[in-house]
Amino acid sequence: MSANTASPTVTRTSPTRGRIIAGAVVVVLLAAMALNTKVVKIGSQADATPGAFDPATYGQAQFPKVQADIEARAVDAATLAAAIAKDPTAAGKQYGIPADIGTEYSVKFTATVGKGNFGVYFMKIAGVPDNLIVRVQMGPAVNGTAVRDATGKIDFSQFTNQIDYQNAGSSLNNEIKKHVLANIDAKDLTGKTVSITGAFQYVVPNSWLITPVKVAVQ
Repeated sequence: MSANTASPTVTRTSPTRGRIIAGAVVVVLLAAMALNTKVVKIGSQADATPGAFDPATYGQAQFPKVQADIEARAVDAATLAAAIAKDPTAAGKQYGIPADIGTEYSVKFTATVGKGNFGVYFMKIAGVPDNLIVRVQMGPAVNGTAVRDATGKIDFSQFTNQIDYQNAGSSLNNEIKKHVLANIDAKDLTGKTVSITGAFQYVVPNSWLITPVKVAVQ
């Protein structure tokens, strides 16, 4: 006895039709991706990672505070030089801020500008011994972290990493270039009288390299 069994119907899709369907799916997916994609210009505000450290913003916000703090702490150069010469440890405790290397001091003086090299000028200050070398960065380059570290209120724990901490110092130096040194002709200062308020890191005895936060050329 034979059984009549119906054979299943198989629908076959032609290769051409399959490619058309696949192509349509890709078009739909691309359209959906485009609708959910935000175009961001590199370097724009939207390009910044939320919460990321922004050196420019940091410098703008913090420099006025740091500048005011250094001015308030600044010691007359002759007084400071005498104190350090007498007892560096005692001078550091009385006038300085401990730093990773050396001691940070805020200082002020009026001086006659001596010779300069690449914007760094020697200063002749009344009451300061001749064997004490005092130099000031007058731009266009401003290097180091003396201003960042001079107040004792900015430290590594406030930053995510060493790069941000270093950039904080650079951002403050950039503000000095814009707001303190921009109108000073650093190529023609020798022989002029200047009044300086600034900060330096005391590492080498009898040598101060000062980063200014306030300059007046007479």
